Amino acid sequence: MSDSAHTGPTVDASGTEVDVVIVGGGPAGLSAALNLGRARASVVVVDAGRPRNAATLRSHGFLTRDGIPPLELRKLARAELAAYRNVRVFDRTAVSGLLSTDSADGMRFVVALQGRGPGIPPAVAARSVLIATGLRETLPGIPSLRAYYGVTIFSCAACDAWELQDRSLALIGETTDLAARARLIARWTDRLTVFTNGSDAVDTVEEAELTASGIVVERRAIDDLEGERGAVSAVRLADGERVEIEGGFVRPQWHPALDFVTALDLERDRFGNLVTDRSGRTSVTGVYAAGDAASPGPQQLIVAAGQGARAAAVIVHDSIGVRTAH
Repeated sequence: MSDSAHTGPTVDASGTEVDVVIVGGGPAGLSAALNLGRARASVVVVDAGRPRNAATLRSHGFLTRDGIPPLELRKLARAELAAYRNVRVFDRTAVSGLLSTDSADGMRFVVALQGRGPGIPPAVAARSVLIATGLRETLPGIPSLRAYYGVTIFSCAACDAWELQDRSLALIGETTDLAARARLIARWTDRLTVFTNGSDAVDTVEEAELTASGIVVERRAIDDLEGERGAVSAVRLADGERVEIEGGFVRPQWHPALDFVTALDLERDRFGNLVTDRSGRTSVTGVYAAGDAASPGPQQLIVAAGQGARAAAVIVHDSIGVRTAH
């Protein structure tokens, strides 16, 4: 990968210098912070405090923590980090810019901050930066969808389908991978209806394949969802017809949260995610990515945490010139 970076405008980071700045306080960022702290690196974690899974009541598939509320998992992780004096967490703080520098003392980056908490400096200088900001998501424009999201409507089959198995389920989406997601969800139920909400997300060949598998494809536009206290009970179509369901999944449109990296020439894929090698190195030396900020795979906390731990090990090895693939 290229070693090039663009030098940006000067930002005063005097007095605040660390080995690594981690942008993002989710499972990838916190896991990396723990492992970097244990490697005696000085670390700052910048956490805006807006996790994508904030609406989720229970997280699943995390070994020893199956069913834990995601906010509780973050609380436990933060308590563990408190034991490492070389790790600091800047709460309610956003990164407004990531700039390269040619400092003689090895500080290759300046991370400009916008903090709402007390004692947040305007910037931090760092030898390396790990981007673990995850994704932003946009849900289909269904009025009451948010009322059920994270309770009986979910986005991750691997995370939440077990609790919905053998029920009448909906899959709602407007993206071209909807048929593939339907085939995945069908592992857990034989009563699945795919709602394209008036879009052409499922083509005629895919519809025939899904129908042959017992999956119903409903192309009419959705008016709204029905239910009480987060428990969805029906999809109401624009013509007034109701399709009763007992839960379901939605396919959001995901967008990388990377507005702050525009000053660096970081390679992106066609979806705007950061391109990395298998160890989390981006196209700019000293900048790494973990979790969904890089090309996303399974949307699970344990996967993101594992990627953060691997990136931490690679950062430590790279800092002493020990090249490793990990």
